[in-house]
Amino acid sequence: MKKVAQFKKVSFGQFEKDWNNIFGKNENLENIYQKIELPQRATAFSAGYDFFSPIAFSLKARESINIPTGIRCNIDNNYVLQVFPRSGLGFKFRLQLNNTVGIIDSDYFYSENEGHIHIKLTNDTNENKIVEISQGQGLAQGIFLEYGITIDDNATATRNGGFGSTTKK
Repeated sequence: MKKVAQFKKVSFGQFEKDWNNIFGKNENLENIYQKIELPQRATAFSAGYDFFSPIAFSLKARESINIPTGIRCNIDNNYVLQVFPRSGLGFKFRLQLNNTVGIIDSDYFYSENEGHIHIKLTNDTNENKIVEISQGQGLAQGIFLEYGITIDDNATATRNGGFGSTTKK
């Protein structure tokens, strides 16, 4: 298999900034940051790299949560990281990513937010199930895919931002 990427943690400062914007201050944040695990495959033939939750949380039906993972990814050009919910959580609870599939481009690593990957989840159950995720439990999976461009492509812009930054003028 071709090795095309490397996961790393964002700096504590970036994690703290993003965390505080979503949840507010947390006196235990350094401990949460220290326990963040880099994504990994569960088996030698798994396609997906499991992303682990930095915190325990529960979601009632139709509730959402934005998880700052503390993770960034340095990806070779011509590859993309696509992020999906873990299959079992989607199957059992209809846990969904709010953007259906997260797309992490190779140039996102160099953004002003350090390429911090967030995962926003919604419990989309029709059966009134509550999703319980413990700290360190897998909540999403990322798969690296090669992509091509059109013959007449002439994109030259560079990214400097997070979500939606490539469409800002």
